[in-house]
Amino acid sequence: MRSTPLVLCLLMAGLFLPRPAVAAAPPIRTAALAALPYQDPSLPVATRVADLLARMSLDDKLGQMTQAERASVTTGEITSYRLGSVLSGGGSAPSPNTASSWADMYDAFQRAAIAAPLGIPLLYGSDAVHGHNNVVGATIFPHNIGLGATRDPELVGRIGGAVAKEVAGTGVDWNFAPCVCVARNDRWGRTYESFGEKPEIASSMTTFITGLQEGGARVLATAKHYLGDGGTTNGTDQGNTDLPETELRSIHLPPFRQAVERGVASVMLSYNSWNGAKLHGHRYLVTDLLKTELGFGGFVVSDWNGVDQIDGATGLSATDVRTAINAGVDMVMAPESWKSFISLLRTEVQAGRVAMTRIDDANRRILTKKFEYGLFEKPLTDRSLTGSVGSAAHRAIAREAVAKSQVLLKNGGGILPLATSGGKIFVAGKSADDIGNQSGGWTVSWQGSSGPITPGTTILQGIRATVDSSTTVTYNRTGSGIDGTYRAAVAVIGETPYAEGRGDRTGAMGLDSEDLQTLTTLRASGVPVIVVLVSGRPLEISSQLPDWRALVAAWLPGTEGQGVADVLFGRVPPTGKLPVTWMTSASQQPINDGDGKQALFPYGFGLTYSSEPEDDTTPPTAPGAPASSEVTASSVRLSWTAAADNVGVTGYEVVRVQGGTESPAATTASTSATVSGLTANTSYTFAVYARDAAGNRSPRSATVTVTTSGGGTGSGCTATATVQSQWGGGYVTQVAVANPGTSAISGWAVTFTLPAGQTISGSWNAVFTVSGSAVTARNVSHNGSVGPSGSTSFGFQVSRGAGDSAVASGFGCTAS
Repeated sequence: MRSTPLVLCLLMAGLFLPRPAVAAAPPIRTAALAALPYQDPSLPVATRVADLLARMSLDDKLGQMTQAERASVTTGEITSYRLGSVLSGGGSAPSPNTASSWADMYDAFQRAAIAAPLGIPLLYGSDAVHGHNNVVGATIFPHNIGLGATRDPELVGRIGGAVAKEVAGTGVDWNFAPCVCVARNDRWGRTYESFGEKPEIASSMTTFITGLQEGGARVLATAKHYLGDGGTTNGTDQGNTDLPETELRSIHLPPFRQAVERGVASVMLSYNSWNGAKLHGHRYLVTDLLKTELGFGGFVVSDWNGVDQIDGATGLSATDVRTAINAGVDMVMAPESWKSFISLLRTEVQAGRVAMTRIDDANRRILTKKFEYGLFEKPLTDRSLTGSVGSAAHRAIAREAVAKSQVLLKNGGGILPLATSGGKIFVAGKSADDIGNQSGGWTVSWQGSSGPITPGTTILQGIRATVDSSTTVTYNRTGSGIDGTYRAAVAVIGETPYAEGRGDRTGAMGLDSEDLQTLTTLRASGVPVIVVLVSGRPLEISSQLPDWRALVAAWLPGTEGQGVADVLFGRVPPTGKLPVTWMTSASQQPINDGDGKQALFPYGFGLTYSSEPEDDTTPPTAPGAPASSEVTASSVRLSWTAAADNVGVTGYEVVRVQGGTESPAATTASTSATVSGLTANTSYTFAVYARDAAGNRSPRSATVTVTTSGGGTGSGCTATATVQSQWGGGYVTQVAVANPGTSAISGWAVTFTLPAGQTISGSWNAVFTVSGSAVTARNVSHNGSVGPSGSTSFGFQVSRGAGDSAVASGFGCTAS
């Protein structure tokens, strides 16, 4: 979601006129006090929803589907238009920007909502994406890319619980988080909002949803942005994600599937297009896939003015509105144009172009969440939670997260950890003493800004608080004043704040001129330089890296800079692992694990203080001979026994062997990799090398020769299966059915073998028949017809026992 300038005076909105004091806790409506069935909390939610829906006029229903920005609506309009929701865009806040002011504002809006004839409370939404970041004084946690580096879902769940308390303490009951996007190109300005480049990381971090919704202070969570926003061509924000459906499902869908399984209350659509079609108007992805196939029972909300973009023209149109609602959008974020939205939707309904059944479905979904989250019984702020905003307990969790997110990428001569006593340490760099820089975008304002924008501990303050009285810490932003008497120079450099749009980097991705000059000054002193890189993504640093004694990726740590110092001085050991592949050159973008490109640091890389890579000249042992599995017409999965090394293996390189030559096939931090882009009915020979933290390369493993399949050819069609994801108790397989012929086919059947003891626990886009281990999947009505050179797909989920790693095989296709 994005922001807009504050366009209306708050006093004009009537939000800050004197009013009676707010009670600490609003009264709870009991069954004895209930006048109507929907007001009776003892009744089932579905019963209450049905009763209320039957009493609602068209105006009531259209209002519930509308979300306005706080600066573009008055309390009187909330009542008269029966608005279902209000939001704060990035940086949109009351004055003064305090937790208490937020709670007062929320309660004024909520009183206006329940003053309408049916007394339906509103939902108030805000982007609390790394803490309650619109509120000055709130705890600011690391952005998602740093949390991905922790590999700690339990910690992320606790962060969700802490954020819920701070959000609820200001009245806000709906959080537009988490972003479960999978960032595949670091040029994208929202890379830091992603937990990492693989769907497994984002899926595991959906514990944030549980923390928000079940952590005591219950706040509605939002999985965003659906679908494929991290996969656009060139990493262009709001661009086009040009992918076959199999890859869209295997890369970008799994985190949303996991979010739905966790009961996420809402899903926000993405600005991007998929193969040229805008997500906000994509019925197949929104209704057929998300709501029907995945079984999502919550409500779908558009992004900021996202519906406006459907027809390609400026402004909101009837086509925009009709297409979005019929595609499955339940609530429209129309920040300033909300009156126009209501008018246009009313006309479309009255003309029969949007069915009342669609309007009722949207309202049913929205009202269900309002009942489930107790808004009818407790509509006002729980003031007992207001004091939790920026609390010491929450800042302690954030400090823990910061320390666990630090990734040690280089440690020449074991210079880290630094001793806390004795000598002098020089600190330099534009981000050493800057809360705004270390917090990044979406902090107090939409794009964020440099400077002391909110209370917290800078990295410099953390360093000074860590050393004892025998150590002198000198700071100069540009490095001026350093000489050879210092035992170390810590340069805290990197990116300045940005958010979507402005953050896209279409050209160079290196350090700016100020950082480069600071480094030159420090190096000229002869003092060893330790770089702490504050950034929302990997930067191009390969040419400068040899001049640095050590490098720590600090990401965007938020307000608790003490966590960075904890790692620099060894109070907490570095345990973070890269959630993304670190490029050698910007020209490699996009670069991701397994694509065969030579990374500066591979996905999953991260040193510890037990490693001494610069002193290590001993290569790892050779990995075990690779074994093949999941062989298709275009890919093969290889796995091998891990190599051994005295300081630890950091990655593997898969190579194709052709006589006396080798060519890169894949890189990975794990002991398996999928090699793709192969040719059907072709033999390939592969081998594996291991590398350690010092860059030593192992002897080559033994080889394996694999012959790709013919694409599962039966009669008139082919079937190519891909395992999208695996876990201890099962896996998901997507099957592409293609017509290689010159005439259309009207139907198809795919046969395959299911390993013993396994059962199909879910499926989509096909009708399945199982007889023992033999399975037949036949087309459904909408995907049976496949034109010449065309394709379609179906998929299934399998349950299996612990220790079972076998997958379905032997796919063949017959056309009808």
